[in-house]
Amino acid sequence: MDPSLGVAEIVPVSDDLTRHGLTLLAAESLHRSLRPDLPRLYDGYMRRMFAEGAEMAVLVVDGVVKSLAVYRSHHTTFHGFRFYIDDLVTHEADRGSGYGHRIMSWCEARARERGCDTIDLESGVQRPRTHQFYFRERLTIFAFGFTKPLA
Repeated sequence: MDPSLGVAEIVPVSDDLTRHGLTLLAAESLHRSLRPDLPRLYDGYMRRMFAEGAEMAVLVVDGVVKSLAVYRSHHTTFHGFRFYIDDLVTHEADRGSGYGHRIMSWCEARARERGCDTIDLESGVQRPRTHQFYFRERLTIFAFGFTKPLA
């Protein structure tokens, strides 16, 4: 990462919502750039997700949210103890800056600390540029994901 881009820190928002509640709110617009259909009451929705086991880390540079990851750890029958990334997004203007790599590396370190067997994520088929990033990060295509909307 280019040091001229400012001082970067990764804030594990969901580890302490009392301390990092404002960072959660600051992450909303970036998160909505990936997930525009998130419920209108973002803070309440994310807090409900955290209560159900989701977590969030945010990469902040000079006080500005540049990248974020929403993730969870859980056991599965097919991948053992899995570190699953729900969402990983970097501001469009900042792609190629190293922010995505930095938060991905942070996620991998957290997964290793927890003793996870794998890191998994899903990415829409319409996102080839994102897939190139994942390949550079040494992720491989393991399976197809199938969805059936119920509403």
